[in-house]
Parts: sequence; C-alpha cells; structure tokens
Amino acid sequence: MNFMETDSYTEDRLLGERILLRQPKTGYRVAIDPIFLAAAIQPQPGETVLDIGSGVGAASLCLAMRCPQVRVVGIELHRESVRYAAENSQLNQLRDRVEVLQGDLLRPPPRLAAGTFSHVMTNPPHLNSNSNNISPYESKALSNLEGEADFAQWARFCLLMVRPKGTVTFIYRADRLDQALGFLIGKLGNITLYPLWPGQNKPAKRILIRGTKNTGGLMKLQPGIVLHNSNGQYTADADQILRHAKGIEW
Repeated sequence: MNFMETDSYTEDRLLGERILLRQPKTGYRVAIDPIFLAAAIQPQPGETVLDIGSGVGAASLCLAMRCPQVRVVGIELHRESVRYAAENSQLNQLRDRVEVLQGDLLRPPPRLAAGTFSHVMTNPPHLNSNSNNISPYESKALSNLEGEADFAQWARFCLLMVRPKGTVTFIYRADRLDQALGFLIGKLGNITLYPLWPGQNKPAKRILIRGTKNTGGLMKLQPGIVLHNSNGQYTADADQILRHAKGIEW
C-alpha cells in the first residue's frame, strides 16, 4: 500500500505496515522476493547477517524488524539504492542494526571481512547477459541482469563471507535451479530447497535455496508454499509471511 508518492519516489508499507519503504518511482520496484528471502533466515540473537545485492534495503529491514537482536549489513552496487537504503534505515529507526555499504562484490569494501557473518542472504540477478528482457531503467537492469558477476561469482562471494557452519540462502529462478545446484553441490552441505508455488498445480517460478558451509548432509526438497488461492488472493500461509512477519519453518 502506498503511503506517499512524489515525482521521484513512493513510500510503501511492508509486513502489514511494520516497514516503511522509500523507493524510486521508476525502475526496480520491490516485490515479494526480498520479503520471502528475509523470512527464510533464522538467526540467533547477537548474530550478524550479510545481505548481498541489498537494493533499497527491503530484505535487510524485514529481517531486522522480525529479529530485534540481529544486525544486518548490506552491500549494493547502485549508489542511488544505497542512498535510499540509508534513508529507509533511518525512517524505520533501524540505523543501529541495518547498514548498507556501496560496493561491488568483485571488489568489496575493505570493511567486509571474510568469514565473519553467521548467515548470508541474497537475491542475485535472475537474467543472464543474453536475455531479451532487459529493463531500460538502470537500477532495474542492474538488479535483474547478470553483469560482470555471474551466479558462480556471486555464490563464491557468499561462501567467502560466511563463517564455517554458517548458512547461505538464495532466492532464485526455479528454471535456473540446475545452474545453481551445479555450482553449490560440494561447496555447501545440507542443501534445502523450498519452492514458491504461484498457485495450486502451477509450476514454481521462484525457489529458496539454503545450505551450510563446511558440512555434509543430503539434499532435501521441502513442500514449499502456495502463494495464491484460486481467486488470486494470497493464501493464509503466504499472508502470515507477507503481512504478519512470520518466519519460514524449514
């Protein structure tokens, strides 16, 4: 629900109006992916989470709101998005626990020390460089399209930053799952897949992928969640996550 709109940005509400999110009026617009990504993280009090490709801070803010004793650090390439993320942290009185740094994962900021995060979460670009669906808006193109960093490089950075026994969680296109698993198998253990089904008897378009660094364990396929009823409304289970800030039970 839009709270306020100007010529350049809107202020929208997430998690049943718990989060106030300022974002550009054109270009990339936050949908449900970052909300489900944040819901997939189950940190313990005092742990620190890294949000890679954090955009305007939607996933970071949702996680920090649900888990009040957790600190979230984001890294984002697009300078305008970093500026919005800083404003959003202040608007939601979360500046002490949510910080987004401007930087490229191929050339990360010096402040990010390898192996220091309990959890890493990321919504990597879903389109490869040969896609015909490139947005004319720079922020949306940067968010959706693989640039210098393809999935493998994106995942390597996740693995570099998370501590041993820490988790890495992706939300990714279901039709590119083979590419993701082809890289992750052997590098993460206890890989768990959680599909997001648009409706009953409809193929999943998004899937959550979680694994643990420096462990073994068999891969698991969870039932996942059905997002919409036949009338197009969100299901009760989806509504618990999107409006009531419930975490996903893996």
